[in-house]
Amino acid sequence: METLDIALPQMAMLYGLCLLPWILLWLIGLRLSRDIGISILRMSIQLILVGIYLKTLFMLNNPWLNGLWILVMLIVADLSILKRAGLKARYFALATFTAIASSILFSTAYLVILVIQPTHFYDARYIVPLAGMILGNCLQGNVIALERFYSALRKNENEYATFLMLGATRWEAVRPFFRDAIKAAINPTIASMATMGLVSLPGMMTGQILGGSEPWLAVKYQIAIMICIFTSTTIACIINLKFSLAIAFNAFDVLKDEVINKP
Repeated sequence: METLDIALPQMAMLYGLCLLPWILLWLIGLRLSRDIGISILRMSIQLILVGIYLKTLFMLNNPWLNGLWILVMLIVADLSILKRAGLKARYFALATFTAIASSILFSTAYLVILVIQPTHFYDARYIVPLAGMILGNCLQGNVIALERFYSALRKNENEYATFLMLGATRWEAVRPFFRDAIKAAINPTIASMATMGLVSLPGMMTGQILGGSEPWLAVKYQIAIMICIFTSTTIACIINLKFSLAIAFNAFDVLKDEVINKP
Protein backbone atom coordinates (compact mmCIF):
# COMPACT_ATOMS: atom_id res chain seq x y z
CA MET A 1 0.00 0.00 0.00
CA GLU A 2 1.44 3.37 -1.04
CA THR A 3 1.63 6.40 1.23
CA LEU A 4 -0.96 9.05 0.39
CA ASP A 5 0.45 12.20 -1.18
CA ILE A 6 -0.15 15.66 0.30
CA ALA A 7 -1.36 18.02 -2.42
CA LEU A 8 -0.41 21.71 -2.57
CA PRO A 9 -3.74 23.01 -1.16
CA GLN A 10 -3.32 20.69 1.82
CA MET A 11 0.27 21.87 2.26
CA ALA A 12 -1.02 25.44 2.39
CA MET A 13 -3.48 24.38 5.10
CA LEU A 14 -0.59 22.80 6.98
CA TYR A 15 1.36 26.07 6.99
CA GLY A 16 -1.78 27.74 8.27
CA LEU A 17 -1.50 25.62 11.40
CA CYS A 18 1.54 27.73 12.39
CA LEU A 19 -0.79 30.68 12.97
CA LEU A 20 -2.15 29.08 16.15
CA PRO A 21 1.15 29.01 18.12
CA TRP A 22 2.08 32.41 16.65
CA ILE A 23 -1.15 33.94 18.01
CA LEU A 24 -0.67 32.27 21.41
CA LEU A 25 2.92 33.55 21.64
CA TRP A 26 1.77 37.04 20.67
CA LEU A 27 -0.95 36.97 23.36
CA ILE A 28 1.57 36.15 26.11
CA GLY A 29 3.87 38.96 24.96
CA LEU A 30 6.48 37.10 22.92
CA ARG A 31 7.16 38.88 19.63
CA LEU A 32 8.76 36.04 17.70
CA SER A 33 6.95 36.34 14.39
CA ARG A 34 10.14 37.23 12.49
CA ASP A 35 12.14 34.34 14.01
CA ILE A 36 9.30 31.88 13.40
CA GLY A 37 8.81 33.03 9.81
CA ILE A 38 12.53 32.81 9.01
CA SER A 39 12.81 29.36 10.62
CA ILE A 40 9.83 27.95 8.70
CA LEU A 41 11.05 29.48 5.44
CA ARG A 42 14.58 28.13 5.90
CA MET A 43 13.29 24.70 6.86
CA SER A 44 11.06 24.56 3.78
CA ILE A 45 13.74 25.73 1.32
CA GLN A 46 16.42 23.48 2.79
CA LEU A 47 14.19 20.40 2.78
CA ILE A 48 13.00 21.06 -0.78
CA LEU A 49 16.60 21.34 -1.98
CA VAL A 50 17.62 18.25 -0.03
CA GLY A 51 14.64 16.35 -1.44
CA ILE A 52 15.68 17.23 -4.99
CA TYR A 53 19.28 16.26 -4.30
CA LEU A 54 18.39 12.99 -2.55
CA LYS A 55 16.14 11.94 -5.42
CA THR A 56 19.12 12.35 -7.77
CA LEU A 57 21.44 10.69 -5.24
CA PHE A 58 19.21 7.62 -4.92
CA MET A 59 18.81 7.39 -8.69
CA LEU A 60 22.56 7.52 -9.43
CA ASN A 61 23.58 5.55 -6.31
CA ASN A 62 27.24 6.44 -6.84
CA PRO A 63 29.51 5.55 -3.89
CA TRP A 64 31.60 8.74 -4.33
CA LEU A 65 28.53 11.00 -4.34
CA ASN A 66 27.10 9.15 -1.34
CA GLY A 67 30.37 9.58 0.53
CA LEU A 68 30.57 13.25 -0.43
CA TRP A 69 27.06 13.88 0.95
CA ILE A 70 27.98 12.24 4.26
CA LEU A 71 31.17 14.33 4.40
CA VAL A 72 29.13 17.50 3.91
CA MET A 73 26.75 16.44 6.70
CA LEU A 74 29.72 15.82 9.03
CA ILE A 75 31.28 19.23 8.31
CA VAL A 76 27.99 21.08 8.85
CA ALA A 77 27.40 19.12 12.09
CA ASP A 78 30.95 19.89 13.26
CA LEU A 79 30.53 23.64 12.86
CA SER A 80 27.01 23.58 14.31
CA ILE A 81 28.16 21.71 17.43
CA LEU A 82 30.92 24.20 18.19
CA LYS A 83 28.73 27.24 17.51
CA ARG A 84 25.95 26.03 19.79
CA ALA A 85 28.41 24.90 22.47
CA GLY A 86 30.02 28.36 22.55
CA LEU A 87 33.48 27.18 21.44
CA LYS A 88 35.65 28.67 18.69
CA ALA A 89 35.79 26.50 15.58
CA ARG A 90 39.39 27.40 14.68
CA TYR A 91 40.58 25.61 17.83
CA PHE A 92 38.22 22.65 18.07
CA ALA A 93 37.01 21.96 14.50
CA LEU A 94 39.46 19.13 13.75
CA ALA A 95 39.02 17.43 17.13
CA THR A 96 35.23 17.55 16.96
CA PHE A 97 35.17 16.41 13.33
CA THR A 98 37.43 13.45 14.16
CA ALA A 99 35.22 12.45 17.10
CA ILE A 100 31.89 12.57 15.30
CA ALA A 101 33.22 11.16 12.01
CA SER A 102 34.82 8.14 13.67
CA SER A 103 31.73 7.31 15.75
CA ILE A 104 29.20 7.92 12.95
CA LEU A 105 31.13 5.99 10.30
CA PHE A 106 31.74 3.10 12.71
CA SER A 107 28.08 2.84 13.80
CA THR A 108 26.70 3.27 10.28
CA ALA A 109 29.13 0.74 8.79
CA TYR A 110 28.34 -1.75 11.57
CA LEU A 111 24.60 -1.36 11.01
CA VAL A 112 24.66 -1.46 7.20
CA ILE A 113 27.42 -4.00 6.51
CA LEU A 114 26.97 -6.46 9.40
CA VAL A 115 23.30 -6.11 10.32
CA ILE A 116 21.24 -5.03 7.29
CA GLN A 117 23.63 -6.45 4.65
CA PRO A 118 22.32 -4.82 1.43
CA THR A 119 23.65 -5.95 -1.94
CA HIS A 120 25.90 -2.87 -2.09
CA PHE A 121 27.21 -1.50 1.20
CA TYR A 122 27.22 2.03 -0.27
CA ASP A 123 23.51 1.90 -1.21
CA ALA A 124 22.25 5.48 -0.77
CA ARG A 125 18.83 4.22 0.32
CA TYR A 126 20.42 2.88 3.50
CA ILE A 127 23.60 4.78 4.35
CA VAL A 128 22.35 8.33 3.74
CA PRO A 129 19.18 8.32 5.90
CA LEU A 130 20.68 6.06 8.57
CA ALA A 131 23.87 8.12 8.86
CA GLY A 132 21.73 11.27 8.95
CA MET A 133 19.55 10.00 11.79
CA ILE A 134 22.54 8.86 13.83
CA LEU A 135 24.41 12.11 13.19
CA GLY A 136 21.43 14.29 14.09
CA ASN A 137 21.13 12.72 17.53
CA CYS A 138 24.89 12.61 17.99
CA LEU A 139 25.01 16.34 17.27
CA GLN A 140 22.62 17.12 20.12
CA GLY A 141 24.62 14.98 22.53
CA ASN A 142 27.91 16.64 21.66
CA VAL A 143 26.46 20.12 22.05
CA ILE A 144 25.24 19.22 25.54
CA ALA A 145 28.53 17.54 26.51
CA LEU A 146 30.79 20.40 25.42
CA GLU A 147 28.55 23.19 26.67
CA ARG A 148 27.96 21.50 30.04
CA PHE A 149 31.63 20.63 30.56
CA TYR A 150 33.12 24.04 29.80
CA SER A 151 30.39 26.09 31.45
CA ALA A 152 30.69 23.99 34.64
CA LEU A 153 34.46 24.32 34.55
CA ARG A 154 34.30 28.10 34.23
CA LYS A 155 31.73 28.39 37.03
CA ASN A 156 33.79 26.17 39.33
CA GLU A 157 37.31 27.40 38.58
CA ASN A 158 38.16 27.59 42.29
CA GLU A 159 37.19 23.96 42.83
CA TYR A 160 39.24 22.93 39.79
CA ALA A 161 42.24 24.97 40.99
CA THR A 162 41.97 23.41 44.45
CA PHE A 163 42.24 19.92 42.95
CA LEU A 164 45.38 21.00 41.08
CA MET A 165 46.97 22.56 44.17
CA LEU A 166 46.34 19.33 46.08
CA GLY A 167 48.45 17.51 43.52
CA ALA A 168 45.82 16.26 41.08
CA THR A 169 46.64 15.95 37.41
CA ARG A 170 44.58 17.85 34.82
CA TRP A 171 42.53 14.72 34.10
CA GLU A 172 41.92 14.02 37.78
CA ALA A 173 40.82 17.63 38.34
CA VAL A 174 38.36 17.72 35.43
CA ARG A 175 37.01 14.18 35.84
CA PRO A 176 33.94 15.16 37.96
CA PHE A 177 32.93 17.75 35.35
CA PHE A 178 33.70 15.26 32.57
CA ARG A 179 31.42 12.60 34.08
CA ASP A 180 28.57 15.07 34.62
CA ALA A 181 28.84 16.33 31.02
CA ILE A 182 28.78 12.82 29.54
CA LYS A 183 25.83 11.85 31.74
CA ALA A 184 23.89 14.95 30.65
CA ALA A 185 24.67 14.19 26.98
CA ILE A 186 23.45 10.59 26.96
CA ASN A 187 20.55 10.94 29.42
CA PRO A 188 18.04 12.08 26.74
CA THR A 189 18.83 9.01 24.62
CA ILE A 190 18.57 6.68 27.61
CA ALA A 191 15.23 8.24 28.62
CA SER A 192 13.98 8.00 25.03
CA MET A 193 14.89 4.29 24.81
CA ALA A 194 13.25 3.57 28.17
CA THR A 195 9.89 5.09 27.16
CA MET A 196 9.87 4.35 23.43
CA GLY A 197 6.69 2.65 22.30
CA LEU A 198 4.86 3.59 25.52
CA VAL A 199 5.11 7.39 25.53
CA SER A 200 5.86 7.96 21.84
CA LEU A 201 5.90 6.19 18.51
CA PRO A 202 9.35 6.90 17.03
CA GLY A 203 9.71 8.92 13.83
CA MET A 204 11.62 6.28 11.86
CA MET A 205 9.11 3.57 12.78
CA THR A 206 6.18 5.83 11.90
CA GLY A 207 7.75 6.71 8.56
CA GLN A 208 8.29 3.08 7.64
CA ILE A 209 4.72 2.14 8.57
CA LEU A 210 3.37 5.05 6.52
CA GLY A 211 5.60 3.87 3.68
CA GLY A 212 3.90 0.46 3.72
CA SER A 213 6.37 -1.62 5.77
CA GLU A 214 5.16 -4.29 8.14
CA PRO A 215 5.08 -3.06 11.78
CA TRP A 216 7.44 -5.83 12.90
CA LEU A 217 10.05 -4.81 10.29
CA ALA A 218 9.69 -1.18 11.39
CA VAL A 219 10.22 -2.26 15.01
CA LYS A 220 13.47 -4.06 14.14
CA TYR A 221 14.84 -1.07 12.25
CA GLN A 222 13.88 1.27 15.10
CA ILE A 223 15.69 -0.90 17.65
CA ALA A 224 18.74 -1.00 15.38
CA ILE A 225 18.87 2.75 14.88
CA MET A 226 18.42 3.53 18.60
CA ILE A 227 21.25 1.20 19.57
CA CYS A 228 23.48 2.87 16.97
CA ILE A 229 22.44 6.35 18.15
CA PHE A 230 23.27 5.48 21.76
CA THR A 231 26.61 3.93 20.79
CA SER A 232 27.74 6.71 18.48
CA THR A 233 26.65 9.50 20.85
CA THR A 234 28.52 7.96 23.78
CA ILE A 235 31.68 7.31 21.76
CA ALA A 236 31.67 10.73 20.07
CA CYS A 237 31.09 12.67 23.30
CA ILE A 238 33.88 10.88 25.17
CA ILE A 239 36.38 11.23 22.31
CA ASN A 240 35.38 14.84 21.68
CA LEU A 241 35.85 15.92 25.30
CA LYS A 242 39.11 13.98 25.64
CA PHE A 243 40.54 15.57 22.49
CA SER A 244 39.42 19.02 23.58
CA LEU A 245 41.38 18.80 26.83
CA ALA A 246 44.66 19.04 24.93
CA ILE A 247 43.43 22.19 23.15
CA ALA A 248 41.55 24.13 25.81
CA PHE A 249 44.26 24.30 28.50
CA ASN A 250 47.70 25.91 28.55
CA ALA A 251 50.93 24.36 29.85
CA PHE A 252 49.96 25.36 33.41
CA ASP A 253 46.57 23.54 33.20
CA VAL A 254 44.65 26.83 33.08
CA LEU A 255 41.63 27.07 30.79
CA LYS A 256 42.38 29.40 27.87
CA ASP A 257 39.97 32.33 27.60
CA GLU A 258 40.50 32.65 23.85
CA VAL A 259 38.93 29.26 23.03
CA ILE A 260 35.53 30.27 24.43
CA ASN A 261 33.08 32.47 22.54
CA LYS A 262 32.14 35.36 24.78
CA PRO A 263 28.32 35.86 25.07
